[in-house]
Amino acid sequence: MKYIDRHIEDAIKKGDRSFKAILVTGARQTGKSTLLKHIYSDMPYRTFDDPVLLRETKREPGLFFINNRPPLILDEIQYITELFPYIKIECDNSAEKGIIHLTGSQHFRLMKNVSESLAGRIGILELSGLSLRELNNDSLHLPFIPRRDFILDRKPVFSKKRDLWDIIHRGSYPALLDEDTDWEMFYGSYVSTYIDRDINDLTRIKDKLKFSVFLTAAAARTGSMLNFSSIAEQAEISVATAKEWVSLLEASGIVYLLQPYSNSVLKRAIKTPKLYFRDTGLVCYLTRHQTAATAANGAMSGALFETFVVSEILKSFSNCGMDYRMYVTYYRGKDKSGADRSKESEIDLMIESDGTIYPIEVKLSANPKLSMTNTFDIIDRIPGKKRGTGVIICRYPKALWLNEHTVSIPPEYI
Repeated sequence: MKYIDRHIEDAIKKGDRSFKAILVTGARQTGKSTLLKHIYSDMPYRTFDDPVLLRETKREPGLFFINNRPPLILDEIQYITELFPYIKIECDNSAEKGIIHLTGSQHFRLMKNVSESLAGRIGILELSGLSLRELNNDSLHLPFIPRRDFILDRKPVFSKKRDLWDIIHRGSYPALLDEDTDWEMFYGSYVSTYIDRDINDLTRIKDKLKFSVFLTAAAARTGSMLNFSSIAEQAEISVATAKEWVSLLEASGIVYLLQPYSNSVLKRAIKTPKLYFRDTGLVCYLTRHQTAATAANGAMSGALFETFVVSEILKSFSNCGMDYRMYVTYYRGKDKSGADRSKESEIDLMIESDGTIYPIEVKLSANPKLSMTNTFDIIDRIPGKKRGTGVIICRYPKALWLNEHTVSIPPEYI
């Protein structure tokens, strides 16, 4: 299968010029190992998926760098936390940068060891599944901050081979680019491997059937405000267990919890995060949408479309080496003035950059209307912040300015 250039490559090479080590995190099967082996084709590669190497390194971690001299690629580093102090020694003893490249698929565990052992020595980047830009061979390498000039200058590439719903349904894992890869078998194996390896490595799941029901219950709520009680009731587990298991999904890159915008002026804002799966193909598999047509026409079509759009926006930041958590939030609350004050209103996404907040509404409709942006003026109440271009991301096939400050765009503009 032909390698697809990943947009994060430039950020990794930039990190090499600043740090002794680079860590590439992300969910399983996003292509972390393939990426590093492609960039550093001459660099020795060691994977701790190898049980012999893992056993011997756990037994005598101090011997590892005697037998394996940097520069090195070390894959699935989360399995061998005993090695982190020795990575620190190698970094401190070398005057060169970019000598060790690590991958790992359990973000929280890795962050704990990185903060304890490698602070200041390591650059951390997140690789998601293939972005729409990458799939369409789009050369844009900028985060999606919808300034007016960004929209006016944007020349997106539209796929001539695949409908957007085919992409949403198929999912973003690189292995699925091979048309011979059976979609159902891939995700079935992914889920079972995920439970048996990553989840059980973090915490023992006694009832795998209940965890499977929990996964489906969570997937059915993608794009919604996180409601632990509702998920727990459907999966027949305690709320405490639901909270623990959602944390596991977040730790291994399966879901993202989008945080609400926080400002003391918005006193009636809801503080609950929204739950988003990072891969829409996995959502379709778990919720039994077995074709692109059923996904596009089913009851979850709006949630799937929104999940896809949010994921693409997050990828645009992480592929530039930027932490999207610092830029992307949402709003829901009762801060509207006048007669609307008793009603809840929502801004699907708020992207903040340089003191300007860009409000975004995500709609499945192909008929954008200015009335869809009625909530955007809430931003005007926030002192010290300016309201930037308002955006409706929908299925209308080209950019359409609804007034001087509001534009409708298709997902390809992301």
